[in-house]
Amino acid sequence: MAARASTLPRVTRRAQARLGILLTVPVLALVVIFFLFPMVSALYFSVVDFDGIDPSPEFVGPANVIEMFTDPETWHALTNNLIWIVVGTAAPMIIGLLVSVLIWTTRRGAAIYRLAFFLPFVLPGVAIGIVWTWIYDPVSGWLNRALESIGLEGLVRGWLGDPDLALYAVLATAVWAYSGFVIIIFLSALRNVDIELVDASRIDGANAPQRLWFILLPQIMPVFLMVLTLTLVGGFSVFDIIFIMTGGGPADATNVLGTYAYTQAFQLSRIGYGTTLALLITVLSIPFAVAINRLQRRLALQDTGA
Repeated sequence: MAARASTLPRVTRRAQARLGILLTVPVLALVVIFFLFPMVSALYFSVVDFDGIDPSPEFVGPANVIEMFTDPETWHALTNNLIWIVVGTAAPMIIGLLVSVLIWTTRRGAAIYRLAFFLPFVLPGVAIGIVWTWIYDPVSGWLNRALESIGLEGLVRGWLGDPDLALYAVLATAVWAYSGFVIIIFLSALRNVDIELVDASRIDGANAPQRLWFILLPQIMPVFLMVLTLTLVGGFSVFDIIFIMTGGGPADATNVLGTYAYTQAFQLSRIGYGTTLALLITVLSIPFAVAINRLQRRLALQDTGA
């Protein structure tokens, strides 16, 4: 009986080990299929001169990387990415935080507000791009017509045809579409805020900005950092809305790394160079995601007193 009892824990551990392996196999398979294999494939194409047809492309080593860093258009596209990251991150975060705080305690019509703000985010990016292209139309677009109707004819212009304004016009569309997601996420986070702390700060004389900065924001900081991570990484990999609305034009004014990589890979049949540009997006975005993730873990440890 004693020998049998001593073997039970060992059998149980083996069964648990087999179960653990069995449960991790699907996840490992997904990682291999959708991450490791594409990454290895991308690394291979980045060191060859592949045109999409030749089954035995020429090995060029670091030539694609060298060309990428000496290509002026790469730096121009990267600059547009940085503008997109700064404005496209700050604007939705600020708008989302302020609007969510304003409607946080609203009871009447709360579901309607949430639906109205979240609807743009669930719409397909293609549909949003097409609709806003019509809005920006210099002849029949309602934006120019609205400006004319209120006596601001001097502001009428071809928004997507002006190299100085096209990027910001597309960026405004992206901010409009993404802000609803930020609002809904922050509203969900605000439900877990300690109302007693808010009431105590109000009694102590704290005004609205002080309550937001010192009471509300620290309590939703993990969610804030999560949304910040998604927005930053999305700024590096942005493609669809720019491609639909301007295709990177006019005169490459709205080119970002994503659209430039697409042009090189699929329009000019330079798969190797386009893949190298796509890898640059990954290399640039990962450090930001890792840094914010570490900050989020550090804050979580501080909250638990570890």
